[in-house]
Amino acid sequence: MQRRQGRVNAGLLLLLYQISQVGLQNIPSVTLGVLALNIFLFLNPVRPLLEVCISVNEGFYRRNWQRLLLSPVHHADDWHLYYNMISMLWKGIMLEKKLKSIWFAYIIAVFSVLVGVVYMVLEFMLVKILDDPSYEMNCAVGFSGVLFALKVLNNHYNPGRVSSVLGLRIPSKYACWVELVAIHLISPGTSFAGHLAGILVGLMYTMGPLKKIMKACAGI
Repeated sequence: MQRRQGRVNAGLLLLLYQISQVGLQNIPSVTLGVLALNIFLFLNPVRPLLEVCISVNEGFYRRNWQRLLLSPVHHADDWHLYYNMISMLWKGIMLEKKLKSIWFAYIIAVFSVLVGVVYMVLEFMLVKILDDPSYEMNCAVGFSGVLFALKVLNNHYNPGRVSSVLGLRIPSKYACWVELVAIHLISPGTSFAGHLAGILVGLMYTMGPLKKIMKACAGI
């Protein structure tokens, strides 16, 4: 897993252009901060990708827990960054206005860590079910797991909408599942378990106990 070097970062330039078209003044503060952090760490990574990605082997067996914080905000290349941050831009604008900035920041922080934990659980289950230890080594980076969780929240707070997935009109409550399969078919190298982890975390918040636990921890 190495970032391609020696070329123009067209995805990054396009991302910056689209952010400028929206206007910084129209982007809520937490959403803007997430965009800025991911762009900054793309240009100035804390460590090489192989040293920040999350896997069962690194996160669980080797106890490299800092990877739970580092893996979501590092990206494999400029187009990986572009697609994730464009998605974050629109989801963030909608959800941050709905949930308010402080709570939205809290959600981003919790989801970023929890998606990594659920991802490791899923990969560990695959090791046991398929008797294939290679799943322990699958190492993931990127914000897409968090974005799948946010998509579940967005659909929850905006029921009855219809999403377009590969030109098909899909009820929003099913769209994340269709996207999960579609993305994996189109780009087999993407992390199916990482995206599924995001959906499960989103469901834990909207249908499970996670929201109540977060409120209790925040003293609300």
